[in-house]
Amino acid sequence: MEEQVVLVDPQGSVLGLQEKMQAHRDGALHLAFSVLLYRETDNGKEFLMQQRAMGKYHSGGLWTNTCCSHPRQGETFEQAGLRRLEEEMGIVGLEHLEDVAAFVYRAELDNQLVEHELDHVLVAGVSDLEVTPNVDEVMAYRWWPQAELELALESEPHRFTAWFGKVFEHTLAN
Repeated sequence: MEEQVVLVDPQGSVLGLQEKMQAHRDGALHLAFSVLLYRETDNGKEFLMQQRAMGKYHSGGLWTNTCCSHPRQGETFEQAGLRRLEEEMGIVGLEHLEDVAAFVYRAELDNQLVEHELDHVLVAGVSDLEVTPNVDEVMAYRWWPQAELELALESEPHRFTAWFGKVFEHTLAN
């Protein structure tokens, strides 16, 4: 099945659909979401991060939020986030994701692709969680303590996806 993305204007009004890879070649503004799960520990918050598989169509090997993707036509952001948590990370049983922010960004990526997205940030606090990542999507994952993650973003931003800094910033603000 051909995967399509929902094209939008900067305010989020739907303009139509476009094949996913073509939208990324054209740099067309489209809907996206980024899920970031966290847990509270005795030492503060930890965030569930993934390192993208090298075979991904862009940003392979970079660290990013728990999962991200594009909602399908007629799918809510929460439905899409829960679907991708299962597909990418093997996480099932979560009942709710909170949509805490949305932002537009544009980034030139590898493979002559452009991410130009209206990205919704979806978060949830979790406690006991089983993670069984899809090796086609994820090469590694870890719980990353907040202070250590902030330091890594500041000192080594090239280790992270183009969108993650904004996702993290919006997560902390809410």
